[in-house]
Amino acid sequence: MYGAILGFQKRVWCPKWTPASSISRIVVGIGAPKVGSRIRRESPACGLAAAGDTFRGPVRDWLDCEQTVPRATNDPPGRTQLNPRIVAAPTGHTLAGHHAAVLAGRDSIEAAAGRALHAAKTKACDKAYVRLFEASALASASALQAMLRGGAPIGTLAGAPISVKDLYDVAGFATTAGSATMHDAPPASHDSLAVARVRAAGGVLIGHTNMSEFAFSGVGINPHCGTPANGGTLALDATARAPGGSTSGGATSVVLGAALAALGSDTGGSIRIPAALQGLVGFKNTQRLTPLQGTVPLSTTLDTVCAITRDVRDAVTMHEILAQRRVALDARPLAAWRFALPRTLMLDALDATVAAAFERTLHALRTAGARIEEIALPELAEVAGINASGGFSPPEAWAWHRRRMAERGAGYDPRVALRIRRGESMSAADYIDLLRSRELWIERMALALRGFDAALSPTVPIVAPPLAPLLADDDAFFAANGKLLRNTSVVNLLDGCALSLPCQRDGELPVGLMVWAGALADDAVLSASLAIEAALRGER
Repeated sequence: MYGAILGFQKRVWCPKWTPASSISRIVVGIGAPKVGSRIRRESPACGLAAAGDTFRGPVRDWLDCEQTVPRATNDPPGRTQLNPRIVAAPTGHTLAGHHAAVLAGRDSIEAAAGRALHAAKTKACDKAYVRLFEASALASASALQAMLRGGAPIGTLAGAPISVKDLYDVAGFATTAGSATMHDAPPASHDSLAVARVRAAGGVLIGHTNMSEFAFSGVGINPHCGTPANGGTLALDATARAPGGSTSGGATSVVLGAALAALGSDTGGSIRIPAALQGLVGFKNTQRLTPLQGTVPLSTTLDTVCAITRDVRDAVTMHEILAQRRVALDARPLAAWRFALPRTLMLDALDATVAAAFERTLHALRTAGARIEEIALPELAEVAGINASGGFSPPEAWAWHRRRMAERGAGYDPRVALRIRRGESMSAADYIDLLRSRELWIERMALALRGFDAALSPTVPIVAPPLAPLLADDDAFFAANGKLLRNTSVVNLLDGCALSLPCQRDGELPVGLMVWAGALADDAVLSASLAIEAALRGER
């Protein structure tokens, strides 16, 4: 019984805007706040209840209590490994909050794993995971808890539950990349390098998350495994909406409490799109900084190993683990940052919700002192021409898939197969021209953005679209996919880095703000995003 694993039960006071009819009892984790602590909301799918208890309230954090997390000042050397500027992150469902709570004895690693696994099995999380690593997750949690009791270092993640996109090898489990054609794939003999780094940092791997087949879509639909719910809109809208892709299940796992962070990938926006559509943070680092060994490729030129988190501080933590480097955070106030606001392409055809949230965000940042300067950046209008022959993904995917498609082509999602087959007709000369065109375009973009710390744009121009029309109609699907990828894919072509963070008000459909720059400006993007996040939190 989960109550035996996770702690004890208490009657709790909830704020008056939580419907009294929606809650009977909340299971409070080990070391949880006292009765009367302000609890934001509980998820019906991911909150844990004892047998017979029910909860039918809106989907939000499992537990998010407004209390201060003290620094673990008495930790033995080597125990606390978080970046010093991250240790005092807010409480709730964050890596930093988990780290502090576990080291202070207010929560346990086993409890956190139990909560995540329970959440992963609930109705709202249905289709978020394609396979759970339950036995190994519980064993890892127990081993890390024993190490903690014995005074041994347990890593930066301190046993935090982490989900893994189904294109990363995890030792002992098959990797199927969201495809029925991979159903007979043998278990991996070794962890992918990214997974090995997460495990070495003390992450507890919960399972493989669902994804667009072979990562070929920004929408997040999967006809083989089913499509995960958009956890960020469940409480706001009765309409089933697209989760965003291709790291669809990863985002859903984090929103619904089935992981504290999601290991994913970004080739044209596959981290940032689901983060934007579900109200999360997604950081796409410069491609060369993180390892692709042990992954199923889409585009070897553009594929980027990265993660979805709940806040920017956690994005820093995950990047430091995956890139094996310390981020040099710049603590300058927002007024010391200079941002470009490109008018070309990025602001075209914004829907009303996105336009309003973006304008409100710019106003808030300017009020906080940020220098935001509109620029034309006509180089963005060249992107369509550079990709006119199909871009990098089709030919590079075709190179990997051509033999599999010859044998198992009927098993592919037709929408995915169509895009992969476009690569069959690209000549070597066309591919070399594409490489050279990209190189020259990057040089022009770098010159145009010189003098700015980063650029600001909406992550995607639309809110999460209703799912039903996209399932039923190819034209609707490809139109939505093009809109979702339009802004984010610019950064991949640029060989740049970008972070999407929520900028909507409470009660609104999620909208993402994208902070982006060229190659190896990762530390500036992360630092600026921390300052922006702090300013926006005061506006909500």
